[in-house]
Amino acid sequence: MSHSHDLHPPVAEKFEAKDAGVLPKALLGIGAAGILVSTLGLFVEQWRTQFAHSWLFAFTYFLTICLGCLFWNCLHHATDSEWSVVIRRQVENLASLFPYFALFFVPILVSLGILYKWWNMDPSSEPLLLAKQPYLSKPFFLIRAAAYFIVPSLVALALRRRSIRQDGDGDSAHSFMMRKLGVGGIPAVALSITFTGVDWLMGLDYKWFSTMWGVYLFAGAAGSSMSLIVLVITALKSKGYLKVVNLEHYHTMGKFMLAFTIFWAYIGFSQYMLIWYANIPEETIYFQIRNTGSWWYLNTLLVVGRFFLPFPVLLLQWTKKKPKFLCMVAVWILLMQMVDVYVIVLPALHPGGLSVSPFDISALIGIGGILGWLFFRNLGSAPLFPLRDPRLEGSLKLTN
Repeated sequence: MSHSHDLHPPVAEKFEAKDAGVLPKALLGIGAAGILVSTLGLFVEQWRTQFAHSWLFAFTYFLTICLGCLFWNCLHHATDSEWSVVIRRQVENLASLFPYFALFFVPILVSLGILYKWWNMDPSSEPLLLAKQPYLSKPFFLIRAAAYFIVPSLVALALRRRSIRQDGDGDSAHSFMMRKLGVGGIPAVALSITFTGVDWLMGLDYKWFSTMWGVYLFAGAAGSSMSLIVLVITALKSKGYLKVVNLEHYHTMGKFMLAFTIFWAYIGFSQYMLIWYANIPEETIYFQIRNTGSWWYLNTLLVVGRFFLPFPVLLLQWTKKKPKFLCMVAVWILLMQMVDVYVIVLPALHPGGLSVSPFDISALIGIGGILGWLFFRNLGSAPLFPLRDPRLEGSLKLTN
């Protein structure tokens, strides 16, 4: 492959709706159907508990990926990165979907008493709950939930708005402002991932706790979101767009996928080892449930599939420069992220063993379909890559 640095000014690219064909409408239809089926579970009493857990599973899966995209966007600006300029607009498009999660949270909001045992308990009836009462109180829980949506949404929308404005006026002041937003956005994303995980996932069993929980969720979010970015970039290139993206950019994205495959395994093993070694009942109960019965098979699939399979593949240089091959790994990592979230959420409802419900599927296609349709609405509203970013030349010259 030639690495010549003789550059030609890139031509602005805007996505044409006709190139998407019927896909946006199909996503909208599938999403609407999924939400309709899921809604039946909300209003039929004997299905309500299953619906609540299935919806939380699907909601968390897409939430972690979206927050991961926002992390990559913030990291780009905070570190003044050059390599990612040509893919950044798609990261912005994905991250800017985050405000819509406030709407998807409504079914969880009306199911709080079903999902979380502590919600309707008298704190004085349980010493452990009483000790956690300053944190596990209803008003504080709702205030935190609002903050989780408001702060990352403001960061995501402000970064995209500034980036698009720079396409028009080329003012470098936008880059300085986006750097400040990126520096502030990283802790905002970190706190959001950590405390949504504590409140909405760890809260499924208020007696259980892990000090590594937020980092574990972040590792999965970062790796799976980079995998989605690879798929989006490849899909656009297959339609003749993003000619400015070359194999060097794929190589770099593949290296980040490898890095977070290793990091996920490191954090996951460290959490398991420390909890198991300490042998404190309030901590080990999480793994006791997931390492017994039919949950053991899914948990084992996660360990093997999330690390031992993608690791040796991504370790090779040539695989990271083969877009089709890298896309297959990206799809697999996204699937494993889904398994990971499923193993986190559903054992709280079915501790005795795996029990797949139609609501698991309807919630996934409902939220995923609507988000896909919203993404296509964003896609054609701005050029497909930043046109006047001062670091664009460095991105075009990228070599590894």
